[in-house]
Amino acid sequence: MANFLTRTRGRGRLDWTDWLSYAYLSLGLLVMFGPVLWLVMSSFKTEGALAQFPPSFLPYAQKTAMVPGHGQPLPLFEVKDAQGHTRELAQVRRIGLVATMVDPKDPDTVVRVPINDRKPVNELRFATDNYTSLFGKFAFGKYLWNSVFITVVATVLTLLFNSMAAFALSKYRFDGQKTVYLAIIGTLMIPPTIIMVPAFLVVSSMGLLNNPWGVILPAVATPTGVFLLRQYMLTIPDELLEAARMDNASEWRIYWKIILPLSAPALAVLAIFSFMWRWNDFLWPLIVLSKSENFTLQLALNSFQGELNTQWNYLLAMTVITLLPITVVFAFLQKYITAGIAGAGVK
Repeated sequence: MANFLTRTRGRGRLDWTDWLSYAYLSLGLLVMFGPVLWLVMSSFKTEGALAQFPPSFLPYAQKTAMVPGHGQPLPLFEVKDAQGHTRELAQVRRIGLVATMVDPKDPDTVVRVPINDRKPVNELRFATDNYTSLFGKFAFGKYLWNSVFITVVATVLTLLFNSMAAFALSKYRFDGQKTVYLAIIGTLMIPPTIIMVPAFLVVSSMGLLNNPWGVILPAVATPTGVFLLRQYMLTIPDELLEAARMDNASEWRIYWKIILPLSAPALAVLAIFSFMWRWNDFLWPLIVLSKSENFTLQLALNSFQGELNTQWNYLLAMTVITLLPITVVFAFLQKYITAGIAGAGVK
């Protein structure tokens, strides 16, 4: 890996194309992962640090000190006196444009300073309370279980039903085969918001409102998954299926023992897409689920945003937690993405 990353066009030195390539890759890396790193670092900031301007990348927080005679820690500021010396003073209160401050070493001496003549004393501090407090503010474990259950079950059913449809459309010949296939692909041009009202009426008539299955079942069959798997299954030789039939293998056994194992790269790609779709889905669960005990993590995120106040520190911490499962799934299955998509485009 090190040799691959350090290879150059020039002999023993960097060619201008190497500099251009490294600059292009570095810019792409910054654009792709810069916002993610900023999100992670911001999730460790306090609510006051998030409101500071200009913002900082690292989670700096204002330093505080305990002063005798005051029950709460007081914020520290740097103040220059008349002689030009800088001192650290603790702010007791602020009235208008004047701040009342004391020296922590001499709390009996009160100093009044214009607010423009002071500078906050910041220190690097990771606010881990943003994460630990989540478990006490609401039923985080329940929301996590709801999200995991809906995502995993929906992904498994999506792989099963889409692979069955793709198997039939790629390896069987019947009247209207192309018509059925074109009808499935044609549904890609229908915006999902148009079918939400009919889907809601169907789910409501089945008694699946406020039920995880009301979120899972409407999105089990996807035209994208059928298209991807069908294109990949077309590359599987029909001679393998004929040989299996000569050995008296049933159609189900051919599908389960031959088609699915050979379609593993395409299934892995569809699994990643399906997991991301279900995990990040917000609008459909918001329509179907109205009881808080059935909420997913995405709906729970919305609870931190009110009409007058938004708890950004908890919202960012919760967002980082919701990104972890997708990152783990992508890390384990990313090697199949290139092979699956490339194989789907052969025929």
